Amino acid sequence: LFLFFYTHDMVRHNNVLPNAHFHKNWARRVRTWFDQPAKKLARRRARAEKAKQSFPRPSAGAIRPVVHSQTVRYNLKTRFGRGFSLEELQEAAIPKRFARTIGIAVDHRRKNRSVEVLQNNVKRLKTYKANLVVYPIKAKKVWLARPLLRSSRSTDKSTAPSSHHAML
Repeated sequence: LFLFFYTHDMVRHNNVLPNAHFHKNWARRVRTWFDQPAKKLARRRARAEKAKQSFPRPSAGAIRPVVHSQTVRYNLKTRFGRGFSLEELQEAAIPKRFARTIGIAVDHRRKNRSVEVLQNNVKRLKTYKANLVVYPIKAKKVWLARPLLRSSRSTDKSTAPSSHHAML
């Protein structure tokens, strides 16, 4: 009989290999969040600066329809949808290609299955259209306003009302 006596047994079962490296420079690799309040403030200032740069335009982006969520569990809740349907734009007398240029989101796939939601979104569009003022892109160019919108011949945007979708 020939027996081997090992000082170290082979690794058995699905255990972690014992190779803990405790002398690495852990202080260099640790991730701290001490700058979190400062980053929050920096993001807030950046948002305010971006809103100031694009001043007459709404800071929240394009206006979106109010829709009901899907399924029985969530359909009593309302949320903002992707864009207004073509039927809603037609009711509000806004051409679909022109709508995108004045900050209205359009979703050509959406269908209106509820008359109530259709009427609410058309009302939303008409309110937006009534409060909208369109400025000419070039100051020197003689600009003919579209008959369906109020236009401003002056290019002075400092007197423009700030729109954050508050009226909607």
